[in-house]
Amino acid sequence: MPVPHTARERFVHFAQRYGRLYLYDVAAWAVGIIAALVLRFDFVFSRVHWGWAFVLIAVVAVLQLLGGWAFWLYRARYELGGFDEVRALAFDTVSVMAVGWVFAYLVGYGNGIPRSAMIIAAPISFTLMAATRYVARLVAERRIKPGDGASRALLYGAGYLGNQTVKRLLTDQASEMLPVGFLDDDPRKGNLEVRGVRVLGRFGDLERIARETRATTLLVCIGDADASVMRRIDAAADKLGLSVMVLPPLEQILQNSSSIAEVRELSIEDLIGRHPVRLELESIAKYVQDRVVLVTGAGGSIGSELCRQLARFAPRELILLDRDETALQATQLAISGHGLLDTRDVVLNDIRDAEALLGIFAERRPDVVFHTAALKHLPMLEQYPDEAWKTNVMGTLNVLRAAQSVGVGTFVNISTDKAANPTSVLGHSKRVAEKLTAWMAEQTGERYLSVRFGNVIGSRGSMLPTFRALIEAGGPLTVTHPDVTRFFMTIPEACQLVIQAGGIGRPGEVLILDMGEPVGILDVAKRMIAQSGKSIEIVYTGLRHGEKLHEELVAEGEGDERPFHPKISHARVDTMSPEVLDHTGWVARMDLTDEAGGRVS
Repeated sequence: MPVPHTARERFVHFAQRYGRLYLYDVAAWAVGIIAALVLRFDFVFSRVHWGWAFVLIAVVAVLQLLGGWAFWLYRARYELGGFDEVRALAFDTVSVMAVGWVFAYLVGYGNGIPRSAMIIAAPISFTLMAATRYVARLVAERRIKPGDGASRALLYGAGYLGNQTVKRLLTDQASEMLPVGFLDDDPRKGNLEVRGVRVLGRFGDLERIARETRATTLLVCIGDADASVMRRIDAAADKLGLSVMVLPPLEQILQNSSSIAEVRELSIEDLIGRHPVRLELESIAKYVQDRVVLVTGAGGSIGSELCRQLARFAPRELILLDRDETALQATQLAISGHGLLDTRDVVLNDIRDAEALLGIFAERRPDVVFHTAALKHLPMLEQYPDEAWKTNVMGTLNVLRAAQSVGVGTFVNISTDKAANPTSVLGHSKRVAEKLTAWMAEQTGERYLSVRFGNVIGSRGSMLPTFRALIEAGGPLTVTHPDVTRFFMTIPEACQLVIQAGGIGRPGEVLILDMGEPVGILDVAKRMIAQSGKSIEIVYTGLRHGEKLHEELVAEGEGDERPFHPKISHARVDTMSPEVLDHTGWVARMDLTDEAGGRVS
């Protein structure tokens, strides 16, 4: 609609958009004034001076136009019938009453208008004007309510997210869901009702409530629901034939990286890796903000997400180091919005090249280092243990020495749960890296520490992408053992806790991220097959050399205290000096033999 410029255009615009509402407001004042006069004169109509009563109404009509304009009631500032508009309406009513009272006192008092008329009329008129807006809002919302084709949905969680979601769904004609009731386990919310949608019971009453409401969808409105809660919800809903939808985690909504509108189907990631994280921003800002931060392996799954999250804390300079130029370009594109690769934030280097690494650190002088570069595929490293030694052991030592040479104050080495009581080449190599990091902490007195966590959902070559590819190809889907379990965490959640760990870790410690309960791989495979709707065979291949049936996060004798953060445990590992590193002896201890009994090179 074009913006009105002339007085005539403004009048026409006002009349079309607000004319009816203004007339309703004037009618409310007229009813209020007449009712006040009738009440004041004890219902003796003959005592009312109708001529001066209509003069007062006419004056108030002008005052309402001026007041409504001054308080933005007729200038499209407020949502119709919303709290903000009602508050403005209250200010308008008091202002009109005050000026109207002065007029009634100076002019109307001697002509049969009592001084109390406006004072009595104001609350009556305000109530009528507010009621008019409320009815108008109900009518408008009824027009945009989801149609008959929308699925009937129960909402689990009647808190902030549930309230906002109901309001949104009931005011979106295109919505595919019509809320018909809440479920909430908080007894204090037993009588809650939002826009006509009531709390009908607890989650344990799901079967009864679903039957009574004929609901076909269960929408989870619990922003901090973890994977164990999601699995319980999914199992109950699956038994009743209900489809499950979820909202983004509350943290993402509050940070504006997601909105309540982003309702989606329950995914396998929700069932095995949704671990809400509450960051202590102050401890992070102290060591990241306005510092030079360098990330090795910045093109990898963990490294790239770590860089994206670190950028939020305003480091003076964020340096992305990797040996893969294509991966570096993707990370630069995600952070800077371009992939030109001609700026100082990207550094092409292999951590195996100690001399080049020393030169880079001497030139860029980082204050904080996150060391994520590593080889991580267990069966591959069982075949090529020398590569694990060169990258995970010697490469880590190269980065540690480079950091020491320029006085890096905080060094965070990314480790793995396989370093706890290791049985594989990967585990042993990362265990040595942890010990080298602890040794460097002793040498420097600075905060050199390691962070240990399990499988990361969605990382390159991880289980879920592999399973999806096998299912897409028609199977079979291979699982090592029917009883095998693993810990899981999403990449963003893992990186959040890594950054947090860097703020609270003490020199030489190994910080262990809380991964929740271990998840059965067979259960994941069956769930993914069910979601695909295909008939896929599951084949058991047997545990590979070096693999455990059940992973551990904490090794024997390391301890498990959580002094600073409920999701992060602090442990200690022995130190290892580089002088005692023995490649030949290390490989010999791996017991790397194939099925025929030959040594694997």
